[in-house]
Amino acid sequence: MALSKDRKNEVVTEAAQMLADSKLVVLAKYHGTSVKSLQDLRKTASESNSTVRIMKNRLVKKAMEQDDRLKDIDTAFLTGQLMYAASPSDELAPARIIADFAKNEPQVELVAGITADGSILGIDDVKALADLPTKDQLRGQLAGLIASPLSGLASVLSRNVRGVLNVLSARAEQN
Repeated sequence: MALSKDRKNEVVTEAAQMLADSKLVVLAKYHGTSVKSLQDLRKTASESNSTVRIMKNRLVKKAMEQDDRLKDIDTAFLTGQLMYAASPSDELAPARIIADFAKNEPQVELVAGITADGSILGIDDVKALADLPTKDQLRGQLAGLIASPLSGLASVLSRNVRGVLNVLSARAEQN
C-alpha cells in the first residue's frame, strides 16, 4: 500500500528524530524474515529500551539530509529492504539485538551502523560492538576483581588463626 504524502512526511520526521536521539543506529537486511520473527524482534528490542523500524530507504535519506551531522554521508549502503534498530540510552543495545536475532535468522545481514556523531561503522565494527559485554556484566566483573583479593586475604588470615588454634589445642592436650 502506497503511503500518502502526509504519512511520508511523518515517517521522515520520525526517522530524523530516531537518528538525532540515538547513540547508535544499526541497519540490517531482513529479506525473507517472517512477520512473526520481526514482531518478536520488536518485542525484544522494546524490553531493552530500543526500537526496530522498517522504513523506506528514500525516506531515511531525506531524514539524513535534514541532519547536519549526516547530510554529507554517502548513502550508497542504503539499498534493499532494511530494518533500523536504535536506542537513545544504550550504545551497544541495537548492535547486540540485531546480532542475536541474526544468529536465529541466518537471512538477516548486518549492513552498517550510524553513530551519534555521524560516523558510519562497517559490518565488522558493528559485530565487535555486539560482542562487548553489557554494563551489568562489566559491573559484575569489576565486583569480582575487587572481591578476589579480599577473599584471598580473608582465606589467608583464617588459615593463620586456625593454625594458632591447632597449636594451642595440641599444647593443651599434651598437658
